[in-house]
Amino acid sequence: MKSLEGSTILITGGTGSFGRAFTKIILEECNPKKVIIFSRDELKQHNMRNEGFDDSRLRYFIGDIRDRERLQRAMAGVDIVVHAAALKHVSSCEYNPFEAVQTNINGARNIVEAALDSGVKKVLALSTDKAVNPVNLYGATKLVSEKIFVQGNAYGGAENIRFSCVRYGNVVGSSGSVVPLFTKQKETGTITITDERMTRFWLTLDQGVRFVIKSIDEMKGGEIFVPKISSMKVVDLAEAIAPECDKKVIGIRAGEKLHECMISKDEARHTLERDDSFVIVPEDHGWTEEDMPTSNLPENFEYASDTNAQWLTTEELQALIK
Repeated sequence: MKSLEGSTILITGGTGSFGRAFTKIILEECNPKKVIIFSRDELKQHNMRNEGFDDSRLRYFIGDIRDRERLQRAMAGVDIVVHAAALKHVSSCEYNPFEAVQTNINGARNIVEAALDSGVKKVLALSTDKAVNPVNLYGATKLVSEKIFVQGNAYGGAENIRFSCVRYGNVVGSSGSVVPLFTKQKETGTITITDERMTRFWLTLDQGVRFVIKSIDEMKGGEIFVPKISSMKVVDLAEAIAPECDKKVIGIRAGEKLHECMISKDEARHTLERDDSFVIVPEDHGWTEEDMPTSNLPENFEYASDTNAQWLTTEELQALIK
């Protein structure tokens, strides 16, 4: 946590599930100089203040990542940016493609350009397993976003700034998570499942936040950090939440995959495996004189939710949900 100590940190989408958890942990454990919550929702900022986020080191900044000038104003004096703002609901992005591009792609460009012009030292962007071999617009926009941040280092070589990404799967209890849906459906006596074969990567907010903090410390620029996390079957999750309910299979939705992948076979050729994570190193890293590590993964390796070595049992899922 050395990078965060005494630093001024801006988090986009700071009123979201991740932003709130990240803010709480760094204020309690990392001793930052200042934390700026950047988001476009006045009500969520108001609620956040009233729910105990009133530390003297906190600043609330209303703005949209689509507005580069506002971002530049917010980044004045900032050392580290954590970019968590996004349109992330698959169905919403499918129905509103222009809006998804404006926020997830143009917003990423605005983050990079504002950071370059503001003297920021590190930018870490949050991504998703849906960016790997995307089949929906949300995943496609996050893939482009990843490319923008990784190659942003080519622009930042002379500015002493570095850009990297963190990529992980579904977060327990986050907005858009299936957990609130199943919990609500439990009251009706029937849980809807799109496909009984479906699997997903699963982690807690605390796991996600601590992995992001660790990645900020370790980043050299251009890496995509991927945690080793557990997989779960959606039918097991439904059983964990509502064992007494009927399970109704309704068919896979537009833009959904049966299984998610966090590292493709092509990416594995330039990915380093560590004890608790993987690091996808950039194939082109001309912006740094440091040697990037070479892959130590076997031929045709793929990190996918259906072939994962770690699986959550129904009992473990129940414990996580609680």
